Amino acid sequence: MRISEEFHEYIASHKRDDETMEDTLRRLIGGPHPEDVAGILSSDTAATMRSRLDAKHEADADEKRTLRERFE
Repeated sequence: MRISEEFHEYIASHKRDDETMEDTLRRLIGGPHPEDVAGILSSDTAATMRSRLDAKHEADADEKRTLRERFE
């Protein structure tokens, strides 16, 4: 994952001595730890969600590519 130097510095400035950068990010964004949500979804539901996210990512990439081509 790429982030700007400024954002990295922001995260690092909030990092506690006993935390990894991932721990710090999770704390700052308030996201759940993967172990806390493991097993909530059935395998079928997780596969469906993964498929939809992949399709959305692909559509977003296509849209960005089209936009980039318009400016070339």
